[in-house]
Amino acid sequence: MAQRMVKCVKYGKELPGLEEPPWSGDLGQRIYDNVSQDAWKLWMEHLKMLINEYRLSPATKEAQDLIAQQMEQFFFGEGAKLPPGYVPQQKKS
Repeated sequence: MAQRMVKCVKYGKELPGLEEPPWSGDLGQRIYDNVSQDAWKLWMEHLKMLINEYRLSPATKEAQDLIAQQMEQFFFGEGAKLPPGYVPQQKKS
């Protein structure tokens, strides 16, 4: 089966899309339609930082609301697009 491609909002180019909406509701559908697998991986790294930083318990409604709000910002908010030539920070070994 051919890979589903999307015009990624984060990278500004055609890239392989997600296999299914990663979140419920309209936000999940918008992400499914506009976010590539690569951008989703970037978000997952960002999400780990948020969970640690705010000591979130993702099972709670409050944490889910905060995560949804941050996800919206990350993909569709001000400055959501990566700067041209952006290279993710390499992990220090």
